[in-house]
Amino acid sequence: MADEHSSQTAVSGRIPPGQQHVHGWPVSHYGPVPRFRPERWNLRVFGATASRETHEWKFDDLAALPHVTVVADLHCASGPTSTDHEWYGIPAATVLDLPPPAPGVTHVMAWAEYGYSANLRLSDFTSSQTLMATHHNGEPLTAEHGFPLRLVVPHLFGYKSPKWLRGIEYMTGDRRGFWEERGYHNIADPWKQQRYSYQEDEDGTAQGPRS
Repeated sequence: MADEHSSQTAVSGRIPPGQQHVHGWPVSHYGPVPRFRPERWNLRVFGATASRETHEWKFDDLAALPHVTVVADLHCASGPTSTDHEWYGIPAATVLDLPPPAPGVTHVMAWAEYGYSANLRLSDFTSSQTLMATHHNGEPLTAEHGFPLRLVVPHLFGYKSPKWLRGIEYMTGDRRGFWEERGYHNIADPWKQQRYSYQEDEDGTAQGPRS
């Protein structure tokens, strides 16, 4: 009983305010699960690159990039938090060493299948725990959880971690992504309970129109 109580106490200290600890890994996404077609798949880095050119990799090219393992929790803005996910993939910061951004880049837009997008501050994208995951708990990602590539930004709410990642756009200003345009918080820090856009102050407001 003492060990169980200690374990529960340790987990509770990792649950942000307003969140509930859940077991397992609930499936949550908008729209259908895309079919992976390796002959058509690529990952593009574009926008305000230093060279002004678009760079792209095929799926098999990803194996040559650096890989790391990150253990982190996942926080959904609707309330569930699941713990101790082991991710394996490419550190997001690696992207900046390959096609470097132009001076003045402050944000990125992560693009996924069907036009889904999530905007991130450059500092969030380059966090040591942010990665483009190919595996979860030692196994390749399932289609429902983002195979073949999922951006994982564990220190922010889950809508900032798009499944089925297809592109990274460098931006010299902020622009809202899919859920951010639909009333969700532009920054999405779970520890500050940043769920909805009405909670934003000047530091959390994207520049330009919302639609």
